[in-house]
Amino acid sequence: MSDTTATGTAKAVPMVVAEAVSKSFGSNEVLKGISLEVKRGEVMCLVGPSGSGKSTFLRCINHLEVVSAGRLSVDGDLIGYRESNGKLYEMHPKEAARQRRNIGMVFQRFNLFPHMTALQNVMEAPIRVKGLSKASVEANARALLARVGLAERADYYPAHLSGGQQQRVAIARALAMEPKLMLFDEPTSALDPELVGEVLDVMQNLARDGMTMIVVTHEMGFAKEVADSLVFMDGGVVVESGDPTEVLTNPQHKRTQAFLSKVL
Repeated sequence: MSDTTATGTAKAVPMVVAEAVSKSFGSNEVLKGISLEVKRGEVMCLVGPSGSGKSTFLRCINHLEVVSAGRLSVDGDLIGYRESNGKLYEMHPKEAARQRRNIGMVFQRFNLFPHMTALQNVMEAPIRVKGLSKASVEANARALLARVGLAERADYYPAHLSGGQQQRVAIARALAMEPKLMLFDEPTSALDPELVGEVLDVMQNLARDGMTMIVVTHEMGFAKEVADSLVFMDGGVVVESGDPTEVLTNPQHKRTQAFLSKVL
């Protein structure tokens, strides 16, 4: 029997739906009709060579890049556009920014405010964007820093933190806005190899807690262990997708085989 409750309906709606998403920069078509779905609580890893469109696709999801064609929805809401009489109209930047509050993003570079402590970096957006009281925000920010293993570094400035610690502060900062979806754009690629594990551990814990995540990564071990689905992109298209273990150990497409032979 179908579940007709509000909760049941919400669970049935995928967290992310991409329908024939294309993106061009001038004459350069970077995305060529990407269609995929990400379920609630799913961890999807996007892999592929540099220039395949992975990061651009991630930036389209939270409307940091405007799609050239197709449509993207997050939690049932069209991203960056309103639909009226079958036509799409781009939202005012303020409306798009409001949508973006629900989507956390962690970049390759940590982008922390250098003049603020770790605690202040995590507190900034909830106070400025949501207008919450400093006291309630501080308590939550300290809890988030503890969650990423940095309770004792709350009063440190970014210059006095390692790259791995800075990236963990960046994750705490994204979580402070209580997003329903987290996007990670190669979050470990700027780190020294010995610091990669501490960031991946935090991400693995988020996955265990049920956070919906899309991760652009070159960390195939993480993809195999943590991801629910793996998507191989090349040349702006989805070449192959499926169960991470299956795709990584038994790739069906020659382009996937060639790529994995170089990175595994």
